[in-house]
Amino acid sequence: MRPEARAEEPDDFDLFWKKTLADARSHPLELSARLVDCGLSTLEVWDVGFRGYAGQPVMAWLLLPRQRSVRPLPCVVQYVGYGGGRGLPTDHLLWGSVGYAHLVMDTRGQGSETPDLEDCPAEPTGTGFVTRGVLDPHTWYYRRVFTDAVRAVEAARAHPAVDGTRVAVAGVSQGGGIALAAAGLDGGTAAALVDVPFLCGWAEAVRTAEEGPYRELVELCRQRPDRAIQALRTVRYGDGVSFAARASAPALFSVALRDRVCPPATVLAAVAAYGGSKRLVNYPFSEHEDASGVRVRVHAREQIAFLRRLWDAPASSPGSCPIGRSRGSSRTGQDML
Repeated sequence: MRPEARAEEPDDFDLFWKKTLADARSHPLELSARLVDCGLSTLEVWDVGFRGYAGQPVMAWLLLPRQRSVRPLPCVVQYVGYGGGRGLPTDHLLWGSVGYAHLVMDTRGQGSETPDLEDCPAEPTGTGFVTRGVLDPHTWYYRRVFTDAVRAVEAARAHPAVDGTRVAVAGVSQGGGIALAAAGLDGGTAAALVDVPFLCGWAEAVRTAEEGPYRELVELCRQRPDRAIQALRTVRYGDGVSFAARASAPALFSVALRDRVCPPATVLAAVAAYGGSKRLVNYPFSEHEDASGVRVRVHAREQIAFLRRLWDAPASSPGSCPIGRSRGSSRTGQDML
């Protein structure tokens, strides 16, 4: 582990998460899966439930290719962006179409089907999730979410259609930050796809983020300076830079260099700290587009090729897919292996 990654950490960071996960694992996983008909001819859709933080219920979608061998499949476990839940199965067609299993975790309190059962309101700046329970690391919202994320990986491994040795974690923005946490906390993750991650480099983020959820913490510190020290201490327990330093799976990162929501320096800090082999793709003209943005659609090609190289499936030849040649795209690659 890099000394610089540890410099901003609480001394009990590892013990805190060890105890948190041990408590979650003291509850049975109770994986359930119900086949649902969404009218898709090439994909099966399963409505999945499992037990996450403190044994609380978490929902997910599991999408599987209808045409598949009897051998278990690699799986991508996906976490979603800020303010959204798992959505509809038809929102998540990529990885099943590639031929992988795809588990999409509902984010507690942000989706409509997984409640956040802890009574920890935001402090005191509205309904934002960043400041929910932020005066104590034990009550902070993201302690619960990161625990759910690790249990989602365990739920994927427990499904008979999934090869437990080939489970990747993935996400954009908040989802990317959650994926980093899962990769750092779960020792068996096989790969990580981390796209413009939120929840990284908090000290830099609160100084430089111009828009988005980091501003919730800034507003708390502005309105209640007497609470700032404790709030800023709490978020150090959920810094993606620290989780990155503990991860070892091969990772593909992306950074948008005009990003005003997740400042590039915060993303690059996580990349620099990352403990496994990694590749970084720069998008110098991109801002923080949502999941329908051009950068995200173009970057999907990089992600498919990355996982196929890891999992021994043939990748398409360069230039054969139009999403890699989108007009006006700002894709440049930088390898950091």
